[in-house]
Amino acid sequence: MSEQQTETAYQLPRIGSPAPDFTANTTHGQLSLNDYKGKWFVLFSHPADFTPVCTTEFVAFQEIYPELRKLDVELIGLSVDSVSSHLAWVRNIEKNFDTEIEFPVIADLDRKVATRYGMIMPEESQTETSRAVFVVDDKQVVRAVIYYPLTTGRNMNEIMRLVKALKTTDEHGAPTPANWEPGDKVLVSPPKTQEDMKKRENEDGLECIDWYLCKQELNQ
Repeated sequence: MSEQQTETAYQLPRIGSPAPDFTANTTHGQLSLNDYKGKWFVLFSHPADFTPVCTTEFVAFQEIYPELRKLDVELIGLSVDSVSSHLAWVRNIEKNFDTEIEFPVIADLDRKVATRYGMIMPEESQTETSRAVFVVDDKQVVRAVIYYPLTTGRNMNEIMRLVKALKTTDEHGAPTPANWEPGDKVLVSPPKTQEDMKKRENEDGLECIDWYLCKQELNQ
């Protein structure tokens, strides 16, 4: 099987599917999926080192990294550049932006990790990884996937909001509405029977638009 056939043999990980296994060299030494067992992590890819958009993103990712760690969420970067290139770039960022990159960056020279995670979009670039974001939970299940084009830097506030929303849903069993932010009301899952629907009409503490759409304060 040719290299191109091998790459197309992998499918994009779906939400709810197991995170693809990997072992890779990084700026922090060799790491594998197993090293993150029992931990949440955000894995993101960037097209190339020493490029304008990617540099601004790395500074921005480092800015949210402490907040992610407070949520017990790790951060991993990736591109098809070498470890030497990553190290030189990280040092350059520290010099020019006074920002130390504390999270590991995968050197995916053989594109194995990028291929397994569906990070390369052949129609956009045959060689560079896209701006992909994968949120993986502590059971090593893919919980969210976001893609951005090569020309558009990512929104760190949205990535943080997404992680917090996922963790809130796991902890409290409540879905979150559009534009939800921590501290906002959460949604109540709709009733599944007529009896539950009637109970909903008289239930205290709910803000209901209709029987199927109700909000409530989050019980901390």
